[in-house]
This record gives sequence, C-alpha cells and structure tokens, in this order.
Amino acid sequence: MYQRILVPIDGSAASEQGLNEAIRIAKAVHARLRLIHVVDELSFAFTVSAYRYQAGELLDLLRKDAEKLLLTALEKVKAADVEADTVLYENLDKTVKQRVLDESLSWKADLIVIGTHGRRGANRLLLGSSAEGIMRGATVPVLLVRAPEETS
Repeated sequence: MYQRILVPIDGSAASEQGLNEAIRIAKAVHARLRLIHVVDELSFAFTVSAYRYQAGELLDLLRKDAEKLLLTALEKVKAADVEADTVLYENLDKTVKQRVLDESLSWKADLIVIGTHGRRGANRLLLGSSAEGIMRGATVPVLLVRAPEETS
C-alpha cells in the first residue's frame, strides 16, 4: 500500500481539500506525507503585475508566505498524528508540474494527492492545469480531489 504520499499545496480551498484527503489516507494506511509548495514563474508574474516590488523583495515576500503556508499545513498534519515533512522550491526555472513530478521521483512517492479547482473551458485554457499536467506525467497514481463548486 501507500507509504509516501506527495501533496502539492498552494493555499487555495482546493488545495485544502486535497490535504484533508491525503491526511485521511495517510492515517488509514500509516503513510508519511511530504507537503510541497512551488513558487513558479506564473505566481511570480501575477504578483509582480499586481504590486510594485523589486524582484528581490517580491521573492522574499513569496518565500515568507510559502513558509507560513507550509508550516500551517504541517501543523495540521501533525495534529492528525501523521508523519510529514515539507519542501519549498522557490527558483523560477521549472513549472509547478515539473517540480512536483521531479519530487515524486526523487522522494520515491507512491501516490500524489492534489486538490483541483476543476476549471473548464476558457478558464482552464487561460490558467492552465498543473493538476492535469501532473496526472498525465506522473509515474505513480494521482488522486485529484475536486474542491466544491463556489456558489455565487
């Protein structure tokens, strides 16, 4: 059964759903989790265009936010009595998909659990789908956990 579960997190509601499911599975099979967050070119570019920062300042801000996100998630996992660790990638030379796939291989993950927004149509084309790319490129099973539909 699964012993090493890789869980990409980004702070979204979908990511939270994925983390909750990964915790549930890990408890059931006594697996270890690795929480991964990637600061990639897309998140960097969106933040640069939204705020007026120097590149170095912005990377520091994104790093601090990512560290806080990972720490909060790790505390939640440990409160559920599941073993876990975290990894943060902040260099901009690879996409989220590439980083997660590389991490799954180097860490020897048995399963990847990803929260997904379930976007369709133009939104999916514009924003892309890291989850879909990971699912298509992974050499291990991938569980996509869809976030509930937002009500307007």
